[in-house]
Amino acid sequence: MKDDPRITRVGRFLRKWSLDELPQIINVYKGEMSLVGPRPPLPREVENYSPEHFCRLTGLPGITGLWQVSGRSDLSFDEMVKLDKYYLDNWSVGSDLAILLKTPIAVLTRKGAY
Repeated sequence: MKDDPRITRVGRFLRKWSLDELPQIINVYKGEMSLVGPRPPLPREVENYSPEHFCRLTGLPGITGLWQVSGRSDLSFDEMVKLDKYYLDNWSVGSDLAILLKTPIAVLTRKGAY
């Protein structure tokens, strides 16, 4: 949520620079996540999924992904689902490398990071 009143100044800084994502490296190490993949949803989000949204749960969740380098929170939920589906249907090592290379740019420009 843009301008979320619950976020502290420190939390806003961590979120803006995506530093809050770093602990997820532990999940990658444990095999629970991948570096690149669909964004892991919250359980309350999954409760509201329609049948076409479940496709994004078929892949291992990632720290970064096509959605993150394509606009992050500036995109709608349906746009995020389309990008996740496209990524899962067209996965390749090359696409993962491209996303990994684009991630620092997305983080540094902070576009869509709230």
